[in-house]
Amino acid sequence: MTSMTGSMAVTLGMLTAFFALIVFVLYATNRNAKSFSDYAVGGRSFTSWYIAMSYTNSWWPGATYTAFFGLSVSAGVLGFYALAYSLLGVTAMYLMAERAWLWGKRYDLKTQPDMLGLRFDSQAVRVIASAIGVVCLFPWIVLGMQAMGLIFRFASFGQWSVTTCLIVGVVVIAVRQIWTVQMGMRGLVITDLVQGIVAYVLAALVCLGILFGPADSGGFTALKDVPDALLVVPGDGGSYGPWYLFSLIVTGVIGSLCWPTSYQRIYTAKGVRSVKKGTLQTMLVAGGFYLMLTLVALAAASMTDIAGAPQDGWFTLLYDRGGQWLLGMALVIVLAASMGWIDGCVQVCGAQIANDIVHVISPRTDFQLKVVAKGSMVVYMLASAVVAYIAFDYPRLQLLAQMSYQGIVQLAVPMFLGMFWKRGTKTAAQVSMCTGFLIAAVLTWQYPDDMPGLGSLTGGVVALAINLVVYVVLAYALPQPEQERRRVEELFEAGRSRPEPSLAPTH
Repeated sequence: MTSMTGSMAVTLGMLTAFFALIVFVLYATNRNAKSFSDYAVGGRSFTSWYIAMSYTNSWWPGATYTAFFGLSVSAGVLGFYALAYSLLGVTAMYLMAERAWLWGKRYDLKTQPDMLGLRFDSQAVRVIASAIGVVCLFPWIVLGMQAMGLIFRFASFGQWSVTTCLIVGVVVIAVRQIWTVQMGMRGLVITDLVQGIVAYVLAALVCLGILFGPADSGGFTALKDVPDALLVVPGDGGSYGPWYLFSLIVTGVIGSLCWPTSYQRIYTAKGVRSVKKGTLQTMLVAGGFYLMLTLVALAAASMTDIAGAPQDGWFTLLYDRGGQWLLGMALVIVLAASMGWIDGCVQVCGAQIANDIVHVISPRTDFQLKVVAKGSMVVYMLASAVVAYIAFDYPRLQLLAQMSYQGIVQLAVPMFLGMFWKRGTKTAAQVSMCTGFLIAAVLTWQYPDDMPGLGSLTGGVVALAINLVVYVVLAYALPQPEQERRRVEELFEAGRSRPEPSLAPTH
């Protein structure tokens, strides 16, 4: 950072131009939401590429270029674990797309807790699931805010203080929220397409250019010089036990299906076909992009300045390759990813707080729900900005993300067993979710990284196993009333696609 020099007019100008493009797209596509359902899921009208880019934007935040790039530089091939769980997670999303979308369409579901409340006919299940989702998304908003701070730290070439950078970053995101709050999911999905092209397609092309560029550090030829220490994974010697990598991938795969931001993309699609096709396109975009980025990080790991500050590596590398102009492009890419990610998290949290907590406790009109959702978004943003400032220099940022996974996976048992197994009851869902989340919180507090006494299992995996046992035992121990059994049978029948009868030709 201290060695970087350039004109802030160039870097800030490029960021401003991209932000203006997004605002133009928002104004050009603006349409007032007719109802809270239209506001929350965009009228269920989007085709597969919109779903793919929106899903990818809800998956790879700006922190991918800071925390996860830094992880690959400092821990080597461990960085590929995120690629493994992402592709497996998207595959599972493909398998459950049909039932989730059909239930959403037929019962006007707007959020993931909405679906759980329907399946178990329980408002308590809905509130608990919503609270867990909102709490677990919070660390990711913090990471997104910190990435915004880093953007302006580099855009100012280190001349602005941390406080100034964070404030400017928060102001930019806050201004962006004017349109997110106003347009709801429709504006978010449309801009996700534009932001996704810049954040992932352009970034993948930049990575390819680096890999096939000059034959020095950062290119393909540098991969053969990657230190041996970066070619081993946790458990293959070192301080971690044999179950650490397993735990990371398991929580990643299961957690990928539980994030409210990912799940809600299903409801914005115009049909089952759009969801399934969109998940296949997501694999291509998200998998290809992250593979390229991780290879670049590994190749650059031997560069002294990047090894000294891994989380700044993306910016440092592009500055080394192309000076202030390529640094400006790196900043625009991270801005695109950060805006898409934070917008998605804030929008979903506002919708869940309004629809699945406030509305359950005290029913509201559509207008009042939109007001509550917008107010919740503002409070959520301010709280995350404060925490982002306090934890700005935390040395292992990706640990915040891993900790949030320990909590979100506790939704998996009632969600997936509920969708594919008819026996579970609302009591089983309530008790298993609460038990799993509380145990995960306590164990993660005591062991934020791993549990050495259990072969480096993480607290979330231990809690998830207990969560599963509680659900299954209660499902068998508590009889399901006949009326409830019939209701679940009808619900499962409603989640099956039927081919439309073809019309006979009239002539």
